[in-house]
Amino acid sequence: METQSTNPPITLPEIPPGYLNIMGYIDESEVNGPGCRAVVWVQGCPRECPGCFNPDSWTFEINQLVSVDSLVEQILSKPQNQGVTFSGGEPFYQATALAELARKLKAAGLSVMSFTGFTLKQLQSESAPPASQALLEQLDILIDGPFVESLAINSPDSPVSSKNQKVHVFNPAFVDKVTWASDQIEVHILKDGNRIVTGYQGWLELT
Repeated sequence: METQSTNPPITLPEIPPGYLNIMGYIDESEVNGPGCRAVVWVQGCPRECPGCFNPDSWTFEINQLVSVDSLVEQILSKPQNQGVTFSGGEPFYQATALAELARKLKAAGLSVMSFTGFTLKQLQSESAPPASQALLEQLDILIDGPFVESLAINSPDSPVSSKNQKVHVFNPAFVDKVTWASDQIEVHILKDGNRIVTGYQGWLELT
């Protein structure tokens, strides 16, 4: 039985068509899915799960507006990016723009993966956020379910961060590539000196 609300009551900000409200972005990550990947952290999530890695992503207020086309250009400008991972925040509250981004990147040969606090069943229901199905159709991999602190995993053999979460591989080419681990941490030093710490034991840090 589903116990989590399928669509928590929230007020979404107005985001121009073709744009995303993001919390952060990095290129060439190796701890957010198979291979070397760009990562887009969207802004906004109503769950506020205890122990969340990215509490700064909870608010839906506008943080950084970026166009889909500029993200496509950025991601494709880095030859080592083999794919893109959507995280957050909750990606499926911006499913329309993410689906557009995913289509353009897949056309260029990249893979697409997403995390979500929803379950796959919730995303396939009539009460799912708008365009959820359009985004699902573009995904090679989905990791679903909210982070549950009491079920947390920090293991070199687990690609998920809590026991309730599941890995759904929609593209058979990735069946044998679910090899990243839940105890990995990665630090990116940006040109302006800021750091982004990402990985299941850490949280996204923009300081």
